[in-house]
Amino acid sequence: MSQLNFIHLPEVALANGLKIPINLSYQVFGDLQSANPVVLVIHALTGNSNVCGVNGWWNDLIGPNKIIDTGRFTVLAFNIPGNGYDGEEAHLIENYKDFVAADVATIFDLGLKQLNIHHLFAIIGGSVGGGIAWELAARNPDLCEHLIPVACDWKSTDWVIANCHIQDAILNNSKVPLIDARMHAMTMYRTPESFSAKFDRNQHENGLFYVESWLNHHGNKLTSRFKLSAYKLMNQLLKTINITQNGSEFLSVASKISAHIHLVTINSDLLFKPEECWKTYVDLKSVKDNVSIFEIKSIHGHDAFLIAFDQLSKFLLPIFQTKQNLNENHQRYTIRNW
Repeated sequence: MSQLNFIHLPEVALANGLKIPINLSYQVFGDLQSANPVVLVIHALTGNSNVCGVNGWWNDLIGPNKIIDTGRFTVLAFNIPGNGYDGEEAHLIENYKDFVAADVATIFDLGLKQLNIHHLFAIIGGSVGGGIAWELAARNPDLCEHLIPVACDWKSTDWVIANCHIQDAILNNSKVPLIDARMHAMTMYRTPESFSAKFDRNQHENGLFYVESWLNHHGNKLTSRFKLSAYKLMNQLLKTINITQNGSEFLSVASKISAHIHLVTINSDLLFKPEECWKTYVDLKSVKDNVSIFEIKSIHGHDAFLIAFDQLSKFLLPIFQTKQNLNENHQRYTIRNW
């Protein structure tokens, strides 16, 4: 497993005006001594910086001879502060509702500067990680050549906000908040068709439906690796994705992003609806040529970005095998002062 490293940021100004210290943790996968292009990977709600290798949650995409080949790219992954993976608690922020997705982009941008990384080949993230990728690109429009937000949008819709509100109520009122919130979330991450295909109304001998035991399993499993404070914070971030701050318009902000934007949506996603992503694509195409979209076809809903690797790989392959991009201005990708 890649070593966990830390960057101390003594003072980070949050969007609400608060200033707090942050210990930003990260892992690196690939050759630190090379001048390989850098890919920043941003994890989802219950994910972390361990994106490949032992227990890597995106092993199907990232690693030696994978689509994002750690022999050709240096992969960098920050932990969203407060996710608990690095032992740092979310109580470093007195009120988790003071924290918004744009604040994570601010922290990541400061972290990149501390690592003396001023240009990225790509930023890729799934779900809330994709939303934060949007936020980072909006904050630093010339940071990357390729922006790849997966199973997300540049904003949290009313539907996303509503479900995050329910999650927050469960997390603050349930007797077993992690278990109950996770069970509810799993019904949003999958679809009725996915459940029917997987369980077909089958029951155990004790009368418990397979779907019930599956939900119980996922609820109980999360308690062994995730803290309540982390869930509250991450749910708050999912609720607050919005690159149009201070009255700005989406096209005004997004048109300034120089990167090629590759949108990835899922036809059955019940959380970040594909209709929203397609609208984003159509709107962007009116002001920006270097935009593309790919729709994963799956019955498994939002979680398909963690399941349908064959489809996702086919879409990503041309991006990460572009030799011309890898050879041009090679030195600007160099990582220094680790």
